[in-house]
Amino acid sequence: MATPPAPSLKIAILSFAHTHAASYVRQLAARDDVELLTSDPDGQFATDAGPRGADFAAAHGVAYVDTYAEAFSWKPDAVIICSENSRHTDLIMRSAEAGAHILCEKPLATNEADAKAAIAAVDAAGVNLMVAYPVRFSPAYRELKSLVSSGALGEVISVVGTNNGWLPTRRAWFTDPEFAGGGALVDHVVHCADLLDHLLGSSVRRVHAVSNRILHAARKPDVETGGLVTMTYENGVIATIDCSWSQPETAPNWGGLTLAVTGTKGSVRINPFATHLGGFDVNGAAWIPYGVDLDSLMLEEFISSMVDGRVPLPDGDGGLRTLQIVKAAQESVATGQPVHC
Repeated sequence: MATPPAPSLKIAILSFAHTHAASYVRQLAARDDVELLTSDPDGQFATDAGPRGADFAAAHGVAYVDTYAEAFSWKPDAVIICSENSRHTDLIMRSAEAGAHILCEKPLATNEADAKAAIAAVDAAGVNLMVAYPVRFSPAYRELKSLVSSGALGEVISVVGTNNGWLPTRRAWFTDPEFAGGGALVDHVVHCADLLDHLLGSSVRRVHAVSNRILHAARKPDVETGGLVTMTYENGVIATIDCSWSQPETAPNWGGLTLAVTGTKGSVRINPFATHLGGFDVNGAAWIPYGVDLDSLMLEEFISSMVDGRVPLPDGDGGLRTLQIVKAAQESVATGQPVHC
């Protein structure tokens, strides 16, 4: 007897502002168990180099409606929020009111009050809130987590993290302080901070950060383009995160994330995005990644959590903790002093 098809989940992608929206559209459109709808009403006003709105949807061959109201009237089971950072909270509130589970791009919000309000709204509505930290699902990170949890590295002493990439020119809002809430500190600290939150299981006690706009200075950015954040955890671990937009525009790949963990019994360094084929083509240097797709693994966690009736991870509380580190880093930059959390 043939196995009946799995029931379809109705998922709406709200906004194409974030660069990961294209990946989510491709992944979900290819699934037999998902019915997909998209909407990006703010796209028509964006000054982005890449397509937005109906043009983006048409290029990817997916269903599109002009307003978020139409998307919510479709009664989606879940939504994926890919808007500008400052618009996350409003869309989370509206999604919770509609009874839809939520996967929200990082950071959760641009300020702590909005993040807490978003968490309260989803808790009251009884829906799930997951924050998009795909590196959490990397096989390299999972192996590192296993080594730390088993005690194979001994007591962790220090961690050095890097999250470096291109200046995100195709989406202009990334360098708009109103929409993004900051620059490289906002864009790149949170990914490493989430891994450290999960890896160490300890709260941050002290944050000291520096930043500048030396990188890409010719573009006269309104936000920081380079930064270094040092954190001291309650368990004594000292960690640093280099969060700079330091990848040159001529580089064949967007950048990468690394984490080097040193313990009393050894050290391990992971580089989840390093696996690739390299060489040259007609355009110059080429970088062709291969292996597991982290967005796919993250979406699988989000979807399976709905099917299984459980809370997905990373959740809203984790998103709040990483945002608090970013806000402490921004305060430290502004004052020139460490911030005690």
